[in-house]
Amino acid sequence: MSTHARTRTHRAVTAHVGEAPRGRRVGAFFDLDRTLLEGFSAYPYLGERLVRGTMPPREILANLGAMLDYKLGRAGFSSLVGRTTVALRGVAESVLEELGEDVFRKHLIGRIYPEAKALVNAHRERGHTLAIVSSATRYQIEPVARHLGIGHVLCTQLEVEDGVLTGRVIRPTCYGEGKATAARRLASSVGIDLPESHFYTDSAEDLPLLELVGKPHVLNPDARLATLARERGWPAQHFAPRAPGVRGAVGTLLAYGSMIPLVLGGRALDGLTGSSRDGIDLGLASWADFATLAIGLKINVRGRQHLWSHRPAVFVFNHQSQADALIVAKLLREKFTGVAKIEARRHPVAGPVFKALQVAFVDRADRGKAVAALAPAVEVLRKGISLAIAPEGTRSETERLGPFKKGAFHLAMQAGVPIVPVVIHNALDSQPKGAKLFRPATVRVEVLPPVMTRDWRAASISAHVAEVRGMFLRALGQDEAPNAATPARAARSRRRPARSTRT
Repeated sequence: MSTHARTRTHRAVTAHVGEAPRGRRVGAFFDLDRTLLEGFSAYPYLGERLVRGTMPPREILANLGAMLDYKLGRAGFSSLVGRTTVALRGVAESVLEELGEDVFRKHLIGRIYPEAKALVNAHRERGHTLAIVSSATRYQIEPVARHLGIGHVLCTQLEVEDGVLTGRVIRPTCYGEGKATAARRLASSVGIDLPESHFYTDSAEDLPLLELVGKPHVLNPDARLATLARERGWPAQHFAPRAPGVRGAVGTLLAYGSMIPLVLGGRALDGLTGSSRDGIDLGLASWADFATLAIGLKINVRGRQHLWSHRPAVFVFNHQSQADALIVAKLLREKFTGVAKIEARRHPVAGPVFKALQVAFVDRADRGKAVAALAPAVEVLRKGISLAIAPEGTRSETERLGPFKKGAFHLAMQAGVPIVPVVIHNALDSQPKGAKLFRPATVRVEVLPPVMTRDWRAASISAHVAEVRGMFLRALGQDEAPNAATPARAARSRRRPARSTRT
């Protein structure tokens, strides 16, 4: 699926990008906080340090004093950063790098606006040069840049000597006029035409860069910037909040709460009518329809015909979110089930539901009898019931595809049924890993053509797994491995022999 196809959900947000010239001479600069991310990235960063006990009381008091002086106008931004950075003297830079990655996985990935992601993708499709320009440090920014595929990070830089922070800030900081200075420097080095370039921000403090580029854009503006945008005719947009709120809490409760009565009710209906599947199919399809409506989940499907062209089949899907099970149930609807480890049969809540759904329980404990352990699932397929399996085995923390296990492919080969790849593009918009509540979202799904398995042999199963995983990677627009030239890695490789280097 092309980048343009992946951004169709947010056409109103990205329409202006399609009118821009193509090529790397056009820059697309993005602020970080309240532009790409909801809220401020510094707060979870500081909170994580507090939880870990790496911020002593003296540093807490010093930071509070510095922030109060800044808020009251008694100190500028550079002074604020300088005072809060002193306490980091002697800290290994690797500690902050690891902390930044952890904060991103735990807190920030779920705060990325889907609309902002669509903007980034739209500019990439036009071949534009992408950059985040922010007053934050690279430890906060680079995990976000890597996740979004943004190649340049312009930020406030801390001084480092031999891999250890000195407690000093390199001036000028990337704030106010400093952002415009950083953008000019990047434009000069890579050949960006600033009058044709775009800058997206929420804050009037970024006025110098807004006035420098030819295409200023106002996103989720503060009061002063909203006024300036009206006076100058700058386009302004407001993105939907990422916090689930009351709607998310009620919708999640209804989605989870309706599953047990609808599924078990369908099983009871089968008992009354003597049917082996009709009641289960009715209950499961009813739950999927009700739950998606309750949480505000819309599913845009490409290749829907492949859901029905060859059944039974093993439907394999990439696993990002708890929303995946709901998405798969909504798509497949009837005559399918899943696979679970045999221990789940004894779970007081999941066990009865899995049994009602006629889930295939397999014993994964004895690796020496791995093929024999798949027999119950193979028997399900031979009875005409499809299986839905996530070959990654566990949810990914990001949208990047994980390694595939071979079980689903052995099942399809033994039963002689096709593999049908179901590529879920953005389930994290509905429920990121670690989130408890669902959010309203539109998820894009691409169902790829069935892969026949009749000619497969056990000796070549690894090649077949790689083939199908490659289909997912191409559909998701991902490389086989993360790009080694990410801003963070490139900066570290340049920095090693140097005694004092900007970060």
